[in-house]
Amino acid sequence: MTQDLSRRITGLWDGVPVPVLIVDSRARMIGANSAARAMFGDDLLDRPFVTVLRQPAVVQAVDWVLKPGQYPAPTPDPALPTPAEGAVRLRTVIGADGRDLAVEVTVSPLPDKLAGGAMIVLQDRTADEQAEQMRRDFVANVSHELRTPLTAMTGFIETLRGPARNDSAARDRFLDIMEREAARMNRLIHDLLSLTRVQSDERRRPATMVDLPLLLRGVVATMSPAASAAGVRIETQDIDGSQRLPADPDQLVQVFQNLIENAVKYGGSGGVVRVTMSRIDHEPLLRGPGWAVDVEDQGEGVDEMHLPRLTERFYRVDTHRARAQGGTGLGLAIVKHIINRHRGRLKIESRKGQGSRFTVILPETLTRG
Repeated sequence: MTQDLSRRITGLWDGVPVPVLIVDSRARMIGANSAARAMFGDDLLDRPFVTVLRQPAVVQAVDWVLKPGQYPAPTPDPALPTPAEGAVRLRTVIGADGRDLAVEVTVSPLPDKLAGGAMIVLQDRTADEQAEQMRRDFVANVSHELRTPLTAMTGFIETLRGPARNDSAARDRFLDIMEREAARMNRLIHDLLSLTRVQSDERRRPATMVDLPLLLRGVVATMSPAASAAGVRIETQDIDGSQRLPADPDQLVQVFQNLIENAVKYGGSGGVVRVTMSRIDHEPLLRGPGWAVDVEDQGEGVDEMHLPRLTERFYRVDTHRARAQGGTGLGLAIVKHIINRHRGRLKIESRKGQGSRFTVILPETLTRG
């Protein structure tokens, strides 16, 4: 293999955005495009392929493509499209750049005029695998959340048809519990539909101009009776006047109702929930000015270890307490996606025993992206 031919082989694939490795008939490296060098390092040429990628299934595929009569054929993956004749396609996990990557590997023979070797193409499917795992987790969580109230209701129905058929006191008590469980399932389904709608709209920027202080005053007025019934006072600061921002008014109402409701439920022991609005001259992530709305409580707070996961679907710090208070575990996930649609930021600050502060930062003007 001449250096000139090696350069030509590498040059053929340098513009391909996925890693491509080229080996000769002896399974020695004779070419690697820029994506492959970024993944495995620059010192790749004139090395045995097995020293570059030590995954046994990939090595077996390369051996078979180079010398199909001397090595056993790899088992085809029925979930993948059938490769061209003489080629192998497989899925595996490789270690590269200090992390594990789920990849789809295609090993194809090269013509004799290109050294009669093989081309190994790696397509990173890690994001696809993670998305599929998230989908499986989501289905499992939804199933669990629905199964619990359904199991309870089924048990009560059987009891009412049997031992408690003529017990009016038990019947009334069971019917009250069944009504609460049905309401819980209804809230869960409503939040699931809401999350789906929010995610479907997330790529579309809202263009309606909304008076943010007026909207906040409306939300506070709506939430105050429930807060008072829970023994909590909602205080406001700097939400007078007028300030128009590009936003979806219904979604922002949903955001602030959710945050205030959570502050009342979980931070109500402090007796006060404070809603404050302030201007930010320059927010780096927004690349310009913005407006911040703080919803702050003086309750028990949350341990800092939980903060990064609070916006995950169905994640709860205290599962029993959340369910007892009617939470579905989807509220903050909906808030996160709505704020993402507005190209804003959600900041969460909390310490155990010192209350919590949720800050929504919205851009002042409509920008591209």
